[in-house]
Amino acid sequence: MSEYMKKTDLYGKIWIWSAVVVILFVPVAVCLYYNAWPQGTAVLKGLLGVAPIYWTVGVIEVITYTPMLGTGGTYLAFVTGNLTSLKAPSALNAMENAEVKPGTEEGEVVSTIAIATSSIVTTLVLALGVCGLALIAPVLDSPALAPAFDNILPALFGGLAVVYVSKNWKIALAPLIFMVILFLAVPSLAGSVGVLVPVGVLIALGAARIMYKKGWL
Repeated sequence: MSEYMKKTDLYGKIWIWSAVVVILFVPVAVCLYYNAWPQGTAVLKGLLGVAPIYWTVGVIEVITYTPMLGTGGTYLAFVTGNLTSLKAPSALNAMENAEVKPGTEEGEVVSTIAIATSSIVTTLVLALGVCGLALIAPVLDSPALAPAFDNILPALFGGLAVVYVSKNWKIALAPLIFMVILFLAVPSLAGSVGVLVPVGVLIALGAARIMYKKGWL
């Protein structure tokens, strides 16, 4: 492992665990301030309902996104959050524009810079939004904008799909057809996108291998 990778891994672990401590400190601070602590059974009951889902998605996202974003980009994306809808599209678009591939040293650098820039811009936009919330709240709550906010994620990945599907349309057909049929048959799965992303990856890999052996690629 290179010196760069060693330092990236070390600093990434430090920031990840620092974020964990900060996040857990918020409810602890509230409990300390009000001297009100929830019962252990109530906490456990609540965790049993949601924790397994988030743990599963968390593990799957690490396995899925790390090869795409690189070590530095992955640590930074998971610390700053909003990975699926913002950080991953930003990194992939930046690597596409820079004409570098994921998994390479160049891709690692470009991905990290893109995610860092995305995080800074997001923070600045949120800061401006909070400062001017009273002014823009009527605009954001407008019924005319509701459809736009409901389609932010499809719009982001739709733009990326045009680029990548057009280059590898044969490979994209299998997961695309499968997902379309699946969501039409079971619309309730729309909230399980995080779990289905790696399923689509596996289908794409399997289809690519079959087509490669048959000489279709």
